[in-house]
Amino acid sequence: MKKLTFLALTAVAVMCLSSCVSSKKIIYFQGADSLFAQAQDILQKYEMRLKPADQVLIKVTCDNPELLEIFCSDVTMGAGGGGRGNSSYYSNSATGTMGSAYGYTVDNEGYLDLPALGKVLVANKTVDETSKAIEQVIVARNLIKEPDVTVRLLNARVSVLGAVKSPKVVGLTSERNTILDVLSQCADVSDQALRQHVTLFRENNGMREMYKLDLTSADIFSSPAFYVQQNDVVYVEPNKSQNVKSSAFSTFLGVGGSVISAIASLTALIISIVNLTK
Repeated sequence: MKKLTFLALTAVAVMCLSSCVSSKKIIYFQGADSLFAQAQDILQKYEMRLKPADQVLIKVTCDNPELLEIFCSDVTMGAGGGGRGNSSYYSNSATGTMGSAYGYTVDNEGYLDLPALGKVLVANKTVDETSKAIEQVIVARNLIKEPDVTVRLLNARVSVLGAVKSPKVVGLTSERNTILDVLSQCADVSDQALRQHVTLFRENNGMREMYKLDLTSADIFSSPAFYVQQNDVVYVEPNKSQNVKSSAFSTFLGVGGSVISAIASLTALIISIVNLTK
């Protein structure tokens, strides 16, 4: 009788442990309660830096509209007045609105070739740093004394593949996008995803880098890949046994396991009652 009691209780304990292990594989950000008991500094730099093949839209603004005519060899959108009477010009090479305009492309050496300015080195610069660089060239050539240059990155995107509900190329709407933002755009990972095995591939200064991410750990917030960059590729690894899980045999095993679990629990309860009545 004691041996039977031991076996029944062991079966119940194993099932409980299995349940705990299963939940640890799917719950996000485990350990966050202790990690963020106090506010943490954000150490990662999340600004995107220009790379070869990036496309940018450039806006030059100044008080005198006539000074902008030197850039007009490539203007097709026309000029628009500012709120204080300022004139502005969108530098692009195709008709359309600002959202659909075809911008200037950073060449393989990291330069933008701009009308009236020539080549401006922009590789590894943020859009704000690029704006300042273009302003400095304009002033240095005595074209405009106080230009105001705005640069927007047009084609920033991240490719998401693997075990997500909606694999796609995600367009980045700002410079501060996280891996969680990107996965949310794909309707989150699928039920078959291995949340501890998310890989991000990144091109950086002519080198390809790889980062491993674990969605179930709060340590993801300190990863250098937590903030995505343009042209990143995210791959969510699927569970290798997903085909087995979806089979009829797996369904039979699942039902059988539930029945065995119920029998084991009932047996343990009966044995406990019998022992108490002795």
